Amino acid sequence: QLQLVESGGGLVQPGGSLRLSCAGSGFPLVAYPIGWFRQAPGKEREEVSCISSSSGSTNYADSVKGRFTISRDNAKNTVYLQINSLKPEDTAVYYCAALFSCPSLGVRYRGKGTLVTVSS
Repeated sequence: QLQLVESGGGLVQPGGSLRLSCAGSGFPLVAYPIGWFRQAPGKEREEVSCISSSSGSTNYADSVKGRFTISRDNAKNTVYLQINSLKPEDTAVYYCAALFSCPSLGVRYRGKGTLVTVSS
């Protein structure tokens, strides 16, 4: 069974950057579309980005376009989310998931998440 572990979260000032990692084990991540989601306290889960398994095409939520970049490193079995120009409203737990499709029509497997806090 595929297992996903996120890392790279932390406390960052507004305008800063982070790179989140989603490391897979048990199965090649390249076989799945992979998405990044976030959930802030009191808010619904939001899919912020995904990358397809075959073509590598990407999709982004309007709220993050131009600031977030998703990418794959198949040799490392890892998917990354580069986050730039962070805003306080980006504060959330970010988690990655193996999807049925990109954009998502459902989650197959998901990690436990990594907390991103944007504050001065």
